[in-house]
Amino acid sequence: MSTTLPTVAVIGSGTMGAGIAEVAAAAGHPVLIY
Repeated sequence: MSTTLPTVAVIGSGTMGAGIAEVAAAAGHPVLIY
């Protein structure tokens, strides 16, 4: 079973937010940072 995430939105670009955004982008997902 596969789940597709169309866009990942990260609220806050502190230490955790930046890391989450980086990992999601590296996995090929489009990322929005607010």
